[in-house]
Amino acid sequence: MSDAAARTLLIELGTEELPVGAVDHLAEALLQGLRKALSAHDIPFDDDGAAKVRAFCTPRRLAVRIPNVAPRQRDRSSKVYGPSVAVGLDPEGKPTPALLGFAARNGVNVASLLRELTDKGERFVCAIERAGQPLATLLSNILATVVKGLPVAKPMRWSSHDYSFVRPLQWLVVLHGDQEIDAELFGIRATRHSRGHRFMDDRPVRIADADAYVEALRAAKVIVDPAERRHRIHGEVARAAARIGGHPLLGPELLDLIANLTEWPVAVACTFDASFLTVPQEALIGSMVGNQKFVPLLGDAGQLLPRFIGVANIESMDETKVGHGYERVIRPRFADAKFFFEEDLKTPLATHQQGLSAVVDQPALGSLWDKTLRVAQLARLIAGRVGADAAEAAHAASLAKCDLLTRMVGEFPELQGVMGRTYAAAQGESPAIARALDEVYMPRNAGDDIASSLLGRVVAVAERADTLAGLFAIGGRPSGAKDPYGLRRAALGLARTLIEGDMELDTHALLREALEAIPDRALAAGRESSSSAHSADTDRVLLADEIERFIGERLRGYYAERGIAQGAFDAVLAIRPASLADLDRRLRATVAFTQRPECATLAAANKRVANILRRQAEAGDMPAAEINPALLEAPAERELAQALGAAQHSSLQSIAARDYASGLSALANLDGPIARFFDEVMVITDDLAMRANRLALLAAIQHAFNGIADLARL
Repeated sequence: MSDAAARTLLIELGTEELPVGAVDHLAEALLQGLRKALSAHDIPFDDDGAAKVRAFCTPRRLAVRIPNVAPRQRDRSSKVYGPSVAVGLDPEGKPTPALLGFAARNGVNVASLLRELTDKGERFVCAIERAGQPLATLLSNILATVVKGLPVAKPMRWSSHDYSFVRPLQWLVVLHGDQEIDAELFGIRATRHSRGHRFMDDRPVRIADADAYVEALRAAKVIVDPAERRHRIHGEVARAAARIGGHPLLGPELLDLIANLTEWPVAVACTFDASFLTVPQEALIGSMVGNQKFVPLLGDAGQLLPRFIGVANIESMDETKVGHGYERVIRPRFADAKFFFEEDLKTPLATHQQGLSAVVDQPALGSLWDKTLRVAQLARLIAGRVGADAAEAAHAASLAKCDLLTRMVGEFPELQGVMGRTYAAAQGESPAIARALDEVYMPRNAGDDIASSLLGRVVAVAERADTLAGLFAIGGRPSGAKDPYGLRRAALGLARTLIEGDMELDTHALLREALEAIPDRALAAGRESSSSAHSADTDRVLLADEIERFIGERLRGYYAERGIAQGAFDAVLAIRPASLADLDRRLRATVAFTQRPECATLAAANKRVANILRRQAEAGDMPAAEINPALLEAPAERELAQALGAAQHSSLQSIAARDYASGLSALANLDGPIARFFDEVMVITDDLAMRANRLALLAAIQHAFNGIADLARL
């Protein structure tokens, strides 16, 4: 099998229009599946060469191109061990039935068997040489297996077949270089003919060679490379925007959707009636992007302009007509939004509070109005602790869910909060209250900012604390990859708001207060799902601990993304700072401390101290209640005690001022005295009083360092 015989392998699955959100994922899964299958079948291919393995996709095709695929498997040698020589030969040296059976099973003569000395004695061995099978023979089964394993969420059946796939298969291309491979999938025989653009070049496209695939389809008005298609969309949209003015609002998600809806994207500039701009621009943008996949245009100040860009899947001879079509499509959408907005303005937000009583998500937790009352009370308590207006916090929380019952949010659920802010401002609420109705949902996603106002942060924390308390109480905690209620997002949002908002709140106390408001029936429902026999009060204590640990695990990933080592995080988390804002300050000081040369030796010394104290405690050997200066006999222990006293005094002052970096710097001065102490002093001495005194000195060292972080964990 020579390298010269290796050729590019091309596989294209032509389908009816694929689900837009599945195109990229399925193409990548097809690529990875084929790579693994070729490797598993011992078929060599180039996975690292200049011509990389590539996945291609459009709305109606999935394709993979793999360079330098060998025409057959590697030849394989194997050994099969048979009976021992003692068992295989009788006393006269003739083959026994056991040896004859072994040779027959392997299709060889006894004379061709070898002998080999093993750890179990000398045994008969059958050496088998198997020639690799041709790629053409194996590929049909390989492809069927790979396609069967693709992550298709809702497979379809078509015609009278038993086949199922994401969409019906229309054609199949399988080429090895310029050679067709005789393969079949879902009853479709492979050929070298693909299909061009459905409208501009709807004819069979002959693929002369696997390496000519991209250009052959381009000539038929199909851009199969998704990266190239995205680049073209960017250029087309920029061209149209330059012509009519404005900055395109083309984010990654919208770009992906457009790329997977088009094979030959062409931007078309459009306009809409400026009277629709009286509607909040978030609603208009949401309709353009979410429903029609149009690109909004913004002015220099970020305001929506009465213009947009549609991306067609065709080069039209009359682009104006295409634009008019897009404008006709969007007008009734905007008209509906304007009607909903104007009707909603006629009803004060507060009048929807009564309607919240009829909306029940989790029966054991009551209605949305019950939740609103819980959040309002919790917000009042939080506000009093962080310097916000308690009455404003409770009022904002009481209005936060009201926009759920408006027509606009009913049509555009993603505008929850945005419309609450808009209606509250229009109906005379203070700017702070209106803003908080939107900020209660911040951060909406992992990369979003937290609420910018203190009032918004207060209500956001209260909302998430109640959500975590209620859903953990009824047994709705996440399991594995499943998190139907978004509790991981809620926990991280709560933690980020407390940390990034520098809110000094006792996390455990906050969770206990949130759990106190959860009705006993919810806790009973949770006990039924977990077969727990605890009382409601005990459940609340255990749940507060569990939720606090859950938040801690979310923070582990949060800090890891920021380059903070797990050891530093564990060192701070181990001492359980009361507030997450304080945890963050301690962690940043600890991370800075790890860069100092003394850190490694002090961390090792702290670990040694912890081990000694633990072992002696297990043996019933406890430290003295306090250090007795009269029992400090050795110069090294007197030096350590004196240095410790000075370091503790300085460190405690720094800790009181929350200047943890200075506190750790003061303790760093103990590096030398601790090293000399362990070099020169025997802690576990026969003199019991002196031993207890030295253990007390070690306990004081441990206490001093654990005032900021458990450095032994570094």
